[in-house]
Amino acid sequence: MFTGLVRAVGHVQKRSSRVLVDGCGPFGPLMLGDSVAVDGVCLTVAELSGDGFLADVSEETLSRTTLGVKSDRGGAVNLEPALRLSDRLGGHLVSGHVDACGEVTAIEALPQSWNLSLRWQDPRFGRYVCEKASIAVDGISLTVARCSSDGVDFSLAVIPHTWSVTTLSRLAVGDQLNLEADQLARYAEKLLETGPAAGMSTASDTHQSDLSRDWLAANGWI
Repeated sequence: MFTGLVRAVGHVQKRSSRVLVDGCGPFGPLMLGDSVAVDGVCLTVAELSGDGFLADVSEETLSRTTLGVKSDRGGAVNLEPALRLSDRLGGHLVSGHVDACGEVTAIEALPQSWNLSLRWQDPRFGRYVCEKASIAVDGISLTVARCSSDGVDFSLAVIPHTWSVTTLSRLAVGDQLNLEADQLARYAEKLLETGPAAGMSTASDTHQSDLSRDWLAANGWI
């Protein structure tokens, strides 16, 4: 589990059947088996190498993320070690399991921030985006400033600190990024779809036998 607060910017390179990630010095030392978010992708340290590590990357990860393309050209990546239970949760809970890639559609420099506009390449994930919700973009915890009605297109307000200490400042229109929606949205959707499990009951069942959108609205949740 991660927070989406980048601790360092490193590089990723393809090494035979593995990838080499360097630049972990600011939060080392690492140990075998540690988890590190690399552009928002949770990778496991399989072998130590200098100030970085070698990791195995599955076909599933390569198909859903930008790691394959970036490792081919030695691209810059955002790095974050796994969250300790004693750490402050300054961003939001990020699993390191990328949903799909997004595309940069516009970058606007404003007097006090940058307006970064993105689009989901898989429109199915737009339903998890709403204004002021959290989203992980290349492993960075950011807040949605505005979005289209279907959530497929959305924009983010990026402050100067985040812009300068991550890979965001290197982006250009048309570039791809790894996107992970807020986990809470997916859990809520699952509960609304399935309702309570058969045979399970709670004290609230006497008032409402099923969790539904109507019930949430009637009780002031939405």
